[in-house]
Amino acid sequence: MQLFIEHLINGLAVGSIYALMALGLAMVYGILRILHVAHAGVYAIGGYVGLFAFQATDSFFVAIAAAMVVCAIVGVAIEKVIYYPLLKYPPYVPLIASIAIFLSIEEICRILAGPYILGFPRRLALSPLTLGSVSIGGMQILVLLTSFAILLVLWFISERTELGLAMQATSQDMAMASAMGVNTKRIISITFAMGSAVAAVAGVLVGIYYNQVYPTMGAVPAYKTLAIIVVGGLGSIPGAVLAAILLGLAEALLIGYAAVPLPRDALAFIAMIIVFMIRPQGLLGRKTR
Repeated sequence: MQLFIEHLINGLAVGSIYALMALGLAMVYGILRILHVAHAGVYAIGGYVGLFAFQATDSFFVAIAAAMVVCAIVGVAIEKVIYYPLLKYPPYVPLIASIAIFLSIEEICRILAGPYILGFPRRLALSPLTLGSVSIGGMQILVLLTSFAILLVLWFISERTELGLAMQATSQDMAMASAMGVNTKRIISITFAMGSAVAAVAGVLVGIYYNQVYPTMGAVPAYKTLAIIVVGGLGSIPGAVLAAILLGLAEALLIGYAAVPLPRDALAFIAMIIVFMIRPQGLLGRKTR
């Protein structure tokens, strides 16, 4: 039982990181209907910026803040320079451009930081939490608390502020929202900034949790997050969070605890195929006519 609970907690921690990675992707798709593959590249940039900021200041909070600011700027730049001029073309054109951006970011990281795996200079001194016979690692607590705080802030913005209402209106009908006085260009830029900042947090947390940052660290998340938002329902932020948590739990319990002989990264696509067969619109997606 103790081993099961430890795997359960690890699954929640990993799933919460998946949720942060998938959130930005779901937000961008919800507004522009673009599969933002370059989001995984922004996530990798966040890992590197967080690493260098931590090396310079020895502060987790400075690392998070620096990564969020840099990645927000990168995200808005991608939207303004690359995506916006391509919106007049079929959806596969921005998708191809997004893949090109992602590959370019990988190579830039390789050139600037080297092809090697870099580690944080020291592990954060966090005490574990012991509940009976179960011990929860300090890093797991940090990941869970940080992820929960970010998700709570995003929920508050989207559900309790005028900005959130404007984002929802733009997502549902951009032309109507514009006609009602919503500055849709500004909303799109804010969405990219927020999604990229959240990806930065995920990059820093992964870098610290696994103590490694490297140029291709976004390769697996690039396709795994796509599967997550499909399972959750394209454009559905609650669906993306739910699918991410379930995937993290499935990987920890099926692969780690039950030792099911499957590749860990294959679970997301197995889930996607099953959901396509049973509920094509995704877990929390809306059925389209």
